[in-house]
Amino acid sequence: MPQPPKILTRQEVDGSHLFKVDRVDLEFSNGERRTYQYLKSGQTAAVIIVPMLDDKTVLLIEEFAIGLERYELGLPKGRVDPGENHIQAANRELKEEAGYGARKLDMLSCLSQSPNYMQHQTQIVLARDLYPEKLEGDEPEPMRVCPFSIDDIPAITALENVSEARTIAALYMARDWMHNNA
Repeated sequence: MPQPPKILTRQEVDGSHLFKVDRVDLEFSNGERRTYQYLKSGQTAAVIIVPMLDDKTVLLIEEFAIGLERYELGLPKGRVDPGENHIQAANRELKEEAGYGARKLDMLSCLSQSPNYMQHQTQIVLARDLYPEKLEGDEPEPMRVCPFSIDDIPAITALENVSEARTIAALYMARDWMHNNA
C-alpha cells in the first residue's frame, strides 16, 4: 500500500451550518504537490434506513430534493442527534419520515459519498418487524410512503425519480442480507 501524502497545510476556506470547505496542500511520496478542496462534514454522523414491511416489501419515501429540484423516491435518512447512537437515530428518523418504528434494527455497512471530495459517511441500517408510530420531524410537508418489492430493484432504479446512490446501494445490500440471513 502506498504511503499517504504529507499534509503541508490545511485551511477552512468556506462553510455553512451543514458543511465546511477545507483546502489542503499535500506532498506525495514522489515529491509531487497538489492542493485539494473537500467538504468537511464535521462531527455529524448520518444513517440511511432500509425499512422492510415484511420479508419482501421495502418502503421508500418521496421528498423534495433541492439539488435536483424535483421529488425523489429514496430511503428514510438523517443525522444522528447528540446523545443518540446510530440505531436510535435510525429508529427516530424512520418514525419521523415513514411513520413506522422497528423492533429489529441491524447495521449493515457504512458508505462514503464521493470520498475524493467529501468527508461524509452514512451508516446503513436494516429495519424489520415494523409497527406504526409517527413522530414529528423537521420535514416541511408529509412524505408519501411507497411500498416496493425488494426483489425488483432493477424496476425501482429504472424509475426516473430514483437516482440517489446511497439508496440504490443500500437496497442491494439489504436484499442480499435478507436472502442470506432472514
